Amino acid sequence: MATPRPVPPPNPLRRDLLDDGAAEACTVVLFGASGDLTRRKLMPALYNLAWGGSLSGPLAVVGVARREKTDASFRAEMKEAVAEFSRRKPIDAAVWTEFERAVSYVRGAAEDASTYEALRAHLEHVDRERGTGENRLFYLAVPPSEFGPIVDGLRASRLIAPVGQERSGGPWTRIVFEKPFGHDLSSARALNDAIASAFDESQVFRIDHYLGKETVQNLLVFRFANSLFEPLWGRGHVDHVQITVAEDIGVEGRGAFYEQTGVTRDIVENHLMQLLCLVAMEPPIALAADAVRDEKVKVLRSLRRMERSDVARNVVRGQYARGVVRAEVVPGYREEANVSPDSRVETYVAMKIFVDNWRWSGVPFYVRAGKRLARRVTEIAVIFGEIPHALFRAPDGGIAPNVLSVRVQPDEGIALRFVSKEPGQQTILRDVAMDFRYGATFGSNTPEAYERLLLDAIRGDATLFTRRDEAEQQWAYIDPVLDAWAADGHPPPPTYPAGSWGPERADDLLAHDGRRWRKP
Repeated sequence: MATPRPVPPPNPLRRDLLDDGAAEACTVVLFGASGDLTRRKLMPALYNLAWGGSLSGPLAVVGVARREKTDASFRAEMKEAVAEFSRRKPIDAAVWTEFERAVSYVRGAAEDASTYEALRAHLEHVDRERGTGENRLFYLAVPPSEFGPIVDGLRASRLIAPVGQERSGGPWTRIVFEKPFGHDLSSARALNDAIASAFDESQVFRIDHYLGKETVQNLLVFRFANSLFEPLWGRGHVDHVQITVAEDIGVEGRGAFYEQTGVTRDIVENHLMQLLCLVAMEPPIALAADAVRDEKVKVLRSLRRMERSDVARNVVRGQYARGVVRAEVVPGYREEANVSPDSRVETYVAMKIFVDNWRWSGVPFYVRAGKRLARRVTEIAVIFGEIPHALFRAPDGGIAPNVLSVRVQPDEGIALRFVSKEPGQQTILRDVAMDFRYGATFGSNTPEAYERLLLDAIRGDATLFTRRDEAEQQWAYIDPVLDAWAADGHPPPPTYPAGSWGPERADDLLAHDGRRWRKP
């Protein structure tokens, strides 16, 4: 038997910000190894973790996909991917030489039983060669239709270590599922039932990459490590909250996928709901995974469910038409490849949401998400109430409310807008900002979302992953909206020009309440 290769100690000069303790030895098995996610995100993230010294234990990476490849050709492809997409440029030759020794490939299809027998034999060989101790993280970077067959194949081939074995110090098995997790509540429950037949919930990691972003994680720190804002965080001082997830790109060749999902399933049901939970949740009793997720589930259960008439008043859909983005004429959604010329799929949605609990009663949360908007930006804006009595005259007749904005992307940071006096003899008011930017404070080369999430999954920390009841509660809120559209015959959504901020009705949604969208 070959002697496991010694692992050098991590280089302290290469220590990244992900420094909560090194990960155990393990094998990461990437189903969907030929796909875009593996090339653009997963393999660069694993390389970056190796570069930063976070993977101090022995590591192996096994790609699984249908295409015919050798270990050498797969390594060459992954080197090109890392060179193009890693935040660490150029590739460190010494780190890559050691890292690529850990990379191998198994050809196989998700529905083919022989795939798992070949994988089992290969993993046994890898454990002997790399000293990975039979610890395995299975990452399903595949379409949801392949989730079930892969779970069945892993169970039938006895590749899943029992939970009790891990608790007694033996090898562990964990599995990561990409979104979309289900198409509606019933399909999400069915998928959860299928997973539960093979895995304990403690082994399951449903990933939402937004939760791996530094600014999203910092929202918890900002709220619960600072005493300044917590007394103001609620109905007594907050007028309303706006959450924007805007993209200036179109469907980017994913027309067939978008025809089945739309922006509500693609972004609102997961990313936006998670951001809303982090803003609205109560302080957890600890930073343990279930303590944090318990509080998020409480928020989801507190969301005021919408009847069909509520959907008509509080939800606006839209679909982008031909327009101009970054000085370039771009096609409308119905002109995209693999999109029906009479498609009724929404590429924009805005909603008014209420959280019916003690803290947020009566405070509207306005959320919006869309494709082909004016610019790419994800922002959470907490707009505080107006002053009770105006002592100063403002040029426009009103004093702007204080706004706390959390920029998730791009230019990650937090800004607080308040009113100040301009220098001079006269009392002239000006809206100014205190602005914290991650890049300026910590440097621009901070870890990417998938680095944090992969490392947490290897460590077994599920804090930033979605629990079963959390996933189902998100669908429980969104399903009535989708059902209302279907019951109305699903008329075509109004169009908006590409490069704008969405349909006019979205502006009316706030104007009706005497408010307006921020221009982030």
